[in-house]
Amino acid sequence: MKILFATNNTHKVNELRQILPSRFELVTPADLNCYDDVEETGSTLEENALIKARYLYSRFGISCFADDTGLEIDALNGAPGVYSARYAGENKDSRENVARVLCELNGENNRKARFRTVIALILDGKEYLFEGTVNGTISVEAKGNSGFGYDPIFVPEGYQLSFAEMDAEMKNSISHRKRATDELVRFLDKV
Repeated sequence: MKILFATNNTHKVNELRQILPSRFELVTPADLNCYDDVEETGSTLEENALIKARYLYSRFGISCFADDTGLEIDALNGAPGVYSARYAGENKDSRENVARVLCELNGENNRKARFRTVIALILDGKEYLFEGTVNGTISVEAKGNSGFGYDPIFVPEGYQLSFAEMDAEMKNSISHRKRATDELVRFLDKV
């Protein structure tokens, strides 16, 4: 089954290609010669995922899905949350985002956090939402060279390694994106 993933983020595309069962063929906007940067103006992950999916659905008229992911830190009242990609500024620099979080948590004992992914699917004009969450903590320093975004400072519950210290197979077996994708796949297998 071919399915359009409404992103040109190569990190997300690579993860989804590893996560999705082989019966799914992931198609990206780039495969359709679409490199538009869809502005994420929503105030929630759900709204942003729907904005991206609706944009591609209206442009191409084919069923598609999009995701939005946020790191939610208890001590920061859920920040960076929906602003995770641009927490340190509009240039969306992961290193700057990580540095800002570490600076804001300096001396903070409560380092509980969660990664949350929301997937918005538009299938034959109908909209569906799926969510995946993984709880964990924020480390005091960045560790590891794998992954992307906040992976070097996020340690999932029950593990001693940050996402960036895990190989792709290990991370993708427990991640928020995996959990949301599993929900999506279960739904698609029923329709």
